Amino acid sequence: MSKENTAIKKRRPLTNQRPFLVLLAPYLLFFFVFTILPVLSSIVLSFTDFNMVTINNFVGFDNYIRLFLEDDIFTIALKNTLIYALVSGPVGFILSFVIAWFINELSRAVRTVVTFIVYSPALTGNVFVIWTYIFSSDSRGFANDFLMKLGIVSDPIEWLSNTDYSFGIVMLVIIWMSFGTGFLSFCAGFKSLDRTYFEAAAIDGLKNRWQELYYVTFPQMGPQLLFGAVMSISSAFAVGNVNQVLTGNPSTNYSTHTILLHMTDYATVRFEMGYASAIAVVLFGMMLLFYVVVHKVLSKFSD
Repeated sequence: MSKENTAIKKRRPLTNQRPFLVLLAPYLLFFFVFTILPVLSSIVLSFTDFNMVTINNFVGFDNYIRLFLEDDIFTIALKNTLIYALVSGPVGFILSFVIAWFINELSRAVRTVVTFIVYSPALTGNVFVIWTYIFSSDSRGFANDFLMKLGIVSDPIEWLSNTDYSFGIVMLVIIWMSFGTGFLSFCAGFKSLDRTYFEAAAIDGLKNRWQELYYVTFPQMGPQLLFGAVMSISSAFAVGNVNQVLTGNPSTNYSTHTILLHMTDYATVRFEMGYASAIAVVLFGMMLLFYVVVHKVLSKFSD
């Protein structure tokens, strides 16, 4: 085959994909306007002192210097966010996969019901407010009432304002709500597995279900694993709404304060948009860094 014919053959796929590109154009336009453009705008504004009133003044890295060297509250928020991300992210990811794995072994009717029950916390956005009743600080709260009836405590515990308990309670609720779209992708992934690979693996001598999981299931679910990891990372770093509802903003001694809440405070209360943009850029950089690490770990399954 001549070089000219080879070049023509290579160009044909792009020509054939024009209808798909046309269909994708509206989405790409919205993605650029509402995702790419805001990210780029935040990066630019982070080097200014924009406050929603005065004209922007370029301040260089002053916002970032203030953020890391002068803002003690940001240090607390950074520590809390990293702990939430490093605990709730992997735990939620692993639990989502394991529970989806067990659900896949159930009958169809039971599987549907159990999947709905597990996914329901993520389905209803503010369902976590029931935890404010469970850990209410008065004697009528479920936890206090239960412990007082057993004689374990004599006075009600202020669960959500006491720094000894509030952080752990928020962590528990975040993990409880972590069964979102990543969990559904795992459920769908298990249903699309090619059973012939399992038969071939059994003939080749796989000894137990764990080897089957690692050598057969994981390679077939690479895209779902990567998608679930991305969703876990984004939800773990975007913690804020749960904290605010349960423990207030700011919480006692900033015990459950996160980067997202810190950014919201400066953006919507103080209107220091330049400084808030710097916080947003740092949060975005952290999420991007963790995504790169996770992608490298899962690359052998997702390729």
